[in-house]
Amino acid sequence: MAVFNTIKTVLFSTLCLTLYLSLQLCFASSSSIHDLLRSKGLPAGLLPKEIKSYNLNQEGLLEVFLEGPCLTKYENRVFFDSVVRANLSYGSLIGVVGLSQEELFLWLPVKGIIVDDPRSGLILFDIGVAHKQLSLSLFEDPPDCKPTGVLRNDVKKEKGFDVLK
Repeated sequence: MAVFNTIKTVLFSTLCLTLYLSLQLCFASSSSIHDLLRSKGLPAGLLPKEIKSYNLNQEGLLEVFLEGPCLTKYENRVFFDSVVRANLSYGSLIGVVGLSQEELFLWLPVKGIIVDDPRSGLILFDIGVAHKQLSLSLFEDPPDCKPTGVLRNDVKKEKGFDVLK
């Protein structure tokens, strides 16, 4: 009788574990990239609304696929390539590729994004030559991102730099 109870317990535990893992996979695949960012201590508005899909592997490499290259504005203009990659860990995106920020008429690649302490209300951007702190409130909601092409002031975005028409 004791063996029967042990087998019942093991089978019940296995069933519960299988159900739990299945639900985790279901919720993980159905959640949005913006939900994933929030769960990792980052604001949802770091990435625009125009996300087609994303992949996150076990090592933390995040690949985000947009509908196409696009521009948006937070404090300054920001360019998203059609694919943005970074290593995602709690509170940070490191080794970012496919994201540039306009600073003093130059387009500089964003290399890292870090939220050390959410209570500070600040987010740190590593743009290679400098670090820039911005208010987290700028990134609460995912922005609309406009396709690249002709921008305001008759300026066209090409290869990471502004070039007059």
